[in-house]
Amino acid sequence: MKFLHTADWQIGMKADFVGSAAQRVRDERLAAGTRVVEVANRSKAQFILATGDLFENNAVDRTLVRRVIDILSGFQGQVFLTPGNHDPLAPGSVWDHPSWKTHPNLVVLKEPEPVEIPDGLLFPCPIRDKYARKDPTAWIGGDGHDLIRLGMAHGNVEGLPQPEPELPIPRNAALWADLDYLALGHWHSTSTYPDSSGIVRMAYCGTPETSRFGERDSGNALMVEIPGPKAAPQVQVVSTGRLQWLILDREALAPGDLKRIRMEVENLGDPQLTLLDLRLKGLLDSQETEELSRLAHLTESHFLYARLDASALIPSPEDHRWIESLPSGILREAAGRLRDLSIGNNPEAQTASQALILLYTLSGEVTP
Repeated sequence: MKFLHTADWQIGMKADFVGSAAQRVRDERLAAGTRVVEVANRSKAQFILATGDLFENNAVDRTLVRRVIDILSGFQGQVFLTPGNHDPLAPGSVWDHPSWKTHPNLVVLKEPEPVEIPDGLLFPCPIRDKYARKDPTAWIGGDGHDLIRLGMAHGNVEGLPQPEPELPIPRNAALWADLDYLALGHWHSTSTYPDSSGIVRMAYCGTPETSRFGERDSGNALMVEIPGPKAAPQVQVVSTGRLQWLILDREALAPGDLKRIRMEVENLGDPQLTLLDLRLKGLLDSQETEELSRLAHLTESHFLYARLDASALIPSPEDHRWIESLPSGILREAAGRLRDLSIGNNPEAQTASQALILLYTLSGEVTP
């Protein structure tokens, strides 16, 4: 038995936090879904398991629902789908769209009951309540079997950083439910859960396209092969994402460091597929302001999306020229006082440093 496991397409997500790049980010999620189907066809998977959150919510535009249906209908076999917590099975949900019924190979599983498939049984766990506190897999009975048993669930495996997790799933759920494989959705990072003998029988496939900064091990689907009942599944990670969400934390301590950072940024991957969060800290020599401006221009013009945070750069304490170039009087005296306070471990140092860099920036705008 060979199948592809996918989840968490989040079609309809706004992505407004990336400004004008939001539409491209939304389009790439649909493109990733298309690649999921292409991989399944190319690999001759018998079916696809889609374990929830294909949609951001149940209020998404119905044209998007139609587009997802069109994408999935391009698969040569059956696609089994279960609702997740973002798109729960509720009156008027995305799952009520009439187009689901026009494609016989798309099967929305709306009841927690076994479903027969060739050489196996499916145990779907559809979500009806976004904030449910019950284990969605609890209904599955553990029996000896001569068929391959597959579970489909959406929720939080115990041990994940959730104080009171919604949709809690035991870490040994596949074992006590006597499942050969438990396909999970909800978390966007690809994660596998080996049993005591090292066999992976439950896994999060992750989202097929990374959706935000800091999301690790995402942009994937899982190809799963199971030779027979109780046999060890062979789980292969398949890359489906294209967007690169990069966080770069860089420090400038000496003249030339900003140029080095700029050259590194220039040599990043495809800029039209890259979203960059560049965070700078360290010392800023007055002679480096032009280099900082070049770096700012690069980030603004070169990438699909970029943000540059230079708020942690402070004027070099050895470089007094910018202070001396200020008009004599209160402004220069204030800059000198802030510089003195920013040096050392006194309680005001951090605040003084932030005020100094702000004054430094403003001084460049108001002085000739």
